[in-house]
Amino acid sequence: MSIQPERRRVLVIDDDIDCADTIAMILRRLGADVCVAYSGASGLDAFSSFAPELIFLDIGMPHMDGYQTVREIRTRALRRPLRVVALTGWGRNEDRERTLAAGFDHHLVKPAEMADLRDLLQG
Repeated sequence: MSIQPERRRVLVIDDDIDCADTIAMILRRLGADVCVAYSGASGLDAFSSFAPELIFLDIGMPHMDGYQTVREIRTRALRRPLRVVALTGWGRNEDRERTLAAGFDHHLVKPAEMADLRDLLQG
């Protein structure tokens, strides 16, 4: 009898529907249970109902950007274990420093590499 590893619950928040759906498809193929939201506000709703342990969050979204969204997620998460990954087109050192200071655990530049997604799921 083999023991199946526990499936990670992953939330993808990105206003670019094609990007969000593509990342979600890849994560599902890697064995994750995935929920997708297309705005910061809907991402907060999904965070509360889906209870993910890993979040891929776009930075440049209208109305509620990724920085506002991650701050609210951190407030709601309290002591719950959670990793939040900035998934963005911005990759300068200043961008990376800003995401870490805002409460992100990791910073990936789009398009994300399959190996990076796999490592984050396993980590």
